[in-house]
Amino acid sequence: MQLHLPTQTCGLHSLRHNNKVQQPPQGVARVNSSSSSSSTPQRLQHRAGAAGCLGSSRTPVIGIAQRNRHVLTKAAQGLTPPSAQAAPSVRIDNDADPSCTVVMVQCPHRPGLLPAVSSAFRDLSLEVIRADVADKDQPSQVNAEDRFYIKTATGAKVTDRSKQEQVIRALQVLAEGGGQIPQKARPKFGNKGKGSSVSPLLDTYKKNDVLSIQENIVSHVEYTMARSRYRFDDFECYQATALSLRDRLVEQWNDTQTHFKDQDPKRVYYLSMEFLMGRSLLNTLYNIDVAENYEEALREMGYKLETLVEQERDAALGNGGLGRLAACFLDSMAALNLPAWGYGIRYQYGMFKQSIINGFQHEQPDYWLTFGNPWEIERPVVSYPINFYGHVSLQEEDGKQIFKWSPGEQVTAVAHDNPIPGFNTRNCINLRLWAAKPSREFDLEAFNTGDYVAAILSKQRAETLSSVLYPDDRTYEGKELRLKQQHFFVSATIQDVVRRFVDLHQSDWDLFPEKVAFQMNDTHPTIAVPELMRVLMDDHGLGWTRSWNIVTKVFAFTNHTVLPEALEKWPVGLMEKLLPRHMQIIYDINWRFLQQLRGKYGDDWERISRMSIIEEAYGEKHVRMAYLGVVCSHTVNGVAAIHSDIIKNTIFKDFYALWPEKFQNKTNGVTQRRWLAFCNPPLRKLISKTLGNEDWITDLYKVQELRKHANDPQFQAEWQAAKRAAKLRAVSMIERLCGVKVSPDAMFDVQVKRIHEYKRQLLNVLGIVHRYNTIKAMTPEQRKQVVPRVCIIGGKAAPGYDIAKRIIKLVCAVGDKVNNDPDVGDLLKLVFVPDYNVSSAETLIPASELSQHISTAGTEASGTSNMKFAMNGSLILGTLDGATVEIVEEIGAENAFIFGAKTPEVPELRAQRPNYQPDQRFTNVINAIRGGQFGWNDYLEPILHNITVGGDYYLVANDFVPYLEAQEKVDEAYKDQSRWNKMSIMSTAGSGKFSTDRTISNYAKDIWKVEPCKVPMPVDA
Repeated sequence: MQLHLPTQTCGLHSLRHNNKVQQPPQGVARVNSSSSSSSTPQRLQHRAGAAGCLGSSRTPVIGIAQRNRHVLTKAAQGLTPPSAQAAPSVRIDNDADPSCTVVMVQCPHRPGLLPAVSSAFRDLSLEVIRADVADKDQPSQVNAEDRFYIKTATGAKVTDRSKQEQVIRALQVLAEGGGQIPQKARPKFGNKGKGSSVSPLLDTYKKNDVLSIQENIVSHVEYTMARSRYRFDDFECYQATALSLRDRLVEQWNDTQTHFKDQDPKRVYYLSMEFLMGRSLLNTLYNIDVAENYEEALREMGYKLETLVEQERDAALGNGGLGRLAACFLDSMAALNLPAWGYGIRYQYGMFKQSIINGFQHEQPDYWLTFGNPWEIERPVVSYPINFYGHVSLQEEDGKQIFKWSPGEQVTAVAHDNPIPGFNTRNCINLRLWAAKPSREFDLEAFNTGDYVAAILSKQRAETLSSVLYPDDRTYEGKELRLKQQHFFVSATIQDVVRRFVDLHQSDWDLFPEKVAFQMNDTHPTIAVPELMRVLMDDHGLGWTRSWNIVTKVFAFTNHTVLPEALEKWPVGLMEKLLPRHMQIIYDINWRFLQQLRGKYGDDWERISRMSIIEEAYGEKHVRMAYLGVVCSHTVNGVAAIHSDIIKNTIFKDFYALWPEKFQNKTNGVTQRRWLAFCNPPLRKLISKTLGNEDWITDLYKVQELRKHANDPQFQAEWQAAKRAAKLRAVSMIERLCGVKVSPDAMFDVQVKRIHEYKRQLLNVLGIVHRYNTIKAMTPEQRKQVVPRVCIIGGKAAPGYDIAKRIIKLVCAVGDKVNNDPDVGDLLKLVFVPDYNVSSAETLIPASELSQHISTAGTEASGTSNMKFAMNGSLILGTLDGATVEIVEEIGAENAFIFGAKTPEVPELRAQRPNYQPDQRFTNVINAIRGGQFGWNDYLEPILHNITVGGDYYLVANDFVPYLEAQEKVDEAYKDQSRWNKMSIMSTAGSGKFSTDRTISNYAKDIWKVEPCKVPMPVDA
């Protein structure tokens, strides 16, 4: 048979172990005695083991019965007697083909051999043009040669003698690899206690050759899932595959945590209410460098990796940019070998699942945990009591007055650990999520006395705490639940961190700031400040001054908003009721802070009132949580240069005047691994081939070398081909999710993000209405000049955000009209992608050619989707807001389409808006919607009211004409594909700054003061 091998398959190609070549089995002669481990590249030595491992005596027969798969049986038992097989040999012939060097390999087929050979050529910078591979399962083909037609990176034959010898030696290693893959010894850490006697039992790592992977998967099918190894479906195969990968993660996780404990570095604890992790399967495969072997193992078992990927549910642990940023941060912390952990909540339902029915958003619970989460590790022994309500009394112990909190309700926080692997490292850090459980599982006494409701009420009330991400806080009960969630997760976290510190350092509290750094991701975790004060004073007996000195050295605070109304505040009455001890501590913190202000500013009561942590207005008192974070943290940072400047001059102006040294900027980023290397394989392949290596995956600044190729027509053609491959994937997804067939020949124009008035999806859809009516008015000849567009919008509206929900309906109503108009055809399509999440983003972002980031200037803190799009060569249509300002600086203004009012102009434009006369094109669009062109005009009227007589706070009318003019420039550029491709290349080439590796390195150096703590590499057993 003939098999055409790709020149490069997906996967990570840098070896992370030091394997030695195994000697061939006794009685098998080496073809060339000069072959030695010292002269064979170390990764090829690794491939030898990967291709050569055979199984144990029990032979698994794998897969669904009707697939008739028996690969492993054949591999383990052998269909041909060894005596009938010729000795392995490797030959090179430069005369057999006019354009290629032909490499002939004669050896028995083994699981994983072909991927190993393909990888060997790639490691030697050789390209496989074609491969003719014999079917070794046929008796007549047992001794047939496999032929590989190869070229150098420059497209020439391999004529260099030393290079030929390298090829022969490398392939001989693979051909002879009939022994077991070399075992890797785990690093020796400090073995103490009972564990030292059993540690030798697992002192080597699991093997990653194809057959070992298959055996591991089937073992989980039979022993973990109790399913028959002869029959299991795609979902069960996904679960078993995930569990087999988790085994490998656990090895690295345990080594990492043990190494951290031995080295005792300063650790970072990242506190966030959201971690929008996305799927873990592909991310894990690529990060630990086993993607190719797993893909081959599954294929031989009768399963497709891409099918299994679709079986995984996105972890519903976040809403938007805040949670996705936290996930990217963890990825970079692991890749940079930082001693760090993330802490959050294990939401049972998380953010709602969005469905679009007749154009309306409907919210359903996201049952992402219905069938369990194979990636997490429940830790029932790691649990802490969390207290609420009750009262505080003053007592005397050992001659000291102490405060005693007698809680009225208690729940238990149980840890669930999620290993986070680093790329190109053995470090595997942890995301610890807390699930709420009742302090007593069941009230048997109440049940026995007939009060069945009371018997289960406490259990339900406890578990509600970790059920839903961001409960609706428009009611008092909603506010109470949200505050309970925040205290629940930070109290468990503080207790966990303090317990870990005490285990190592007993009561040496002066050492605490040298070993612990807390980073609070926005205002949600700021209740951790009074919680740590309470633990230090009430539980460990420290005085106020010493406790305060510790607290102000360990906390840092990241602000994510520029809007005063978005700064979290809690009613004092609610805080006193729910957390009475914490309210006392906050009052004390505020009193001491106000005395400090009086010492500096005298009786400037207006300033003091503005800066007070306790706000008193309209007869009510509120705790300003952002102010608490600023007062108690040693560092406060914004997340983009413009954002940091804005907060220093607006919401935190008085604090910046008092403590200018506290304020820093740390521009956000995204991980280039998930958001380019893993989600866009064609572009990754092209970048790596062009740069000659994959170093850019850990140092994104290296992509700036692509600028040298931006004008190369051949490179542009390859770039365009990679983009088209991504578009074809998106075409399939759009048809599956939206039921609309779109053309891959059209420009893909994408705006996907949380639906909010300030993000101005409304401006986008109004522009689409204008485009539609313009096309309708054209003659057939004029339409030939139109650039076809597929406009893609996606995102969720908060359940209580009425206007945002109406905007979704408007998008869908316009789409229904446009998509079914035969006059327009493929010249314009509009789709709303339902339930937009990380997985759909991983398809849409690589496919995007134009991405819209059009928030009103001065309203977006940073944004990170703009970075993901730019990284994938999607040109930005945007305002100078958030991180877009810095992106334009890096990629060049000539490679983006910028429009609209600038931040300093916005206040004056808002003041003038009542007297502003909009352009007639804006009025025509408003009238078309009001006139019922798209139906639902009564339902859509509140949207139109807001941007006409309602004040138009986000300046949609003002920016409408500049937006249309920018879109005209987009059309003009797209018609010149050479120019467009160059701009796209320059966008990717300028994205180096926007890696979270850079962001986290800056946090580590400037804020946390932590150093990498790299786990030792394994050694040969």
